[in-house]
Amino acid sequence: MEEFKSSGMVLPFLFCDSSRSLELSKRYGYPTWMISRFLEIIPDTQKLLEALASKPRRYIRINTLKTKVEDLVERLLAIGFDIKQTILPEVFEITKEKFSLGSTIEYLLGYYYIQDLSSCLAVEELDVSAEQRVLDMACAPGGKTTYLAQKMDNNGVLIALDPSRKRIRSTFYNLMRCGVRNTLVYQMDATNVFHLGIKYDRVLLDAPCSCEGVISKDRSLLDNHYPGLINKCAERQRALIRAAIKVTKPGGLIVYSTCTFAPEENEIAINSILSSYDNIEIEPVTNGENGLTTFGRLTLNSSLKDTKRLYPHIHGTLGFYIAKLRVKNVSL
Repeated sequence: MEEFKSSGMVLPFLFCDSSRSLELSKRYGYPTWMISRFLEIIPDTQKLLEALASKPRRYIRINTLKTKVEDLVERLLAIGFDIKQTILPEVFEITKEKFSLGSTIEYLLGYYYIQDLSSCLAVEELDVSAEQRVLDMACAPGGKTTYLAQKMDNNGVLIALDPSRKRIRSTFYNLMRCGVRNTLVYQMDATNVFHLGIKYDRVLLDAPCSCEGVISKDRSLLDNHYPGLINKCAERQRALIRAAIKVTKPGGLIVYSTCTFAPEENEIAINSILSSYDNIEIEPVTNGENGLTTFGRLTLNSSLKDTKRLYPHIHGTLGFYIAKLRVKNVSL
């Protein structure tokens, strides 16, 4: 069955179980409905499942607001860490930890942030600069916010939102630890961001999602994963994207990202926006596998190939999706 309806809502595409999906489900402990979907959309699904069963790679992003890249690299090597350069100059893979990354003096001083490469790539795609007004719509616990401030050299104006009082506390801690001074933090639902009366040059929406791409970090996510969760997240995500469009200046840029593989939360969500707005266009994302342009019997906008998917077994990151939306003129 490809899709079904309940209480008037369209729930995620489900595919018929095959002998292959049953085999992989038994071997790796995933429900067969998830495996059948993975087989439909993910290259070399078994290697993905092997990667998700393994400890994810560890990355740090060096905070150039407080130190120089070369200086911190030298310090980390001196205290027994092995590190490897990535495609981003501030981001390094930690290939050997002498002790916990979160317990070093350098971490406590805010010289680096423990952050996956995929998350950093989303910020890189937003192309922020010091003179801009930038919005982070889902900021906690502050990884992307602190990187945005770093990219802006602590200038311009950065507005950061999160609805959770508890999670906002961790954001404040990380902003202070990393020496961020250009950021205003609001505890609010980002769908109400237009109430602030501000238009932005750049908007980052790292949307709350079903988290399929980070199961390797937290296996308990699998226990709480069910088809209706994907639909619930997708509805919320579309509302957040519409809010982002409403507050983005003409000519401005929105980067939308998730840490899930579900097409309903990724390409299908963006496809619905492209169908509803004639002033939104996709711009190419640099790194990753091309976004889906078909799913089941659905044919999606061909420009979605320029969005990108990141996979643990291919890119060495957490599972991630990045789309880049240009607002061409006045929002609808």
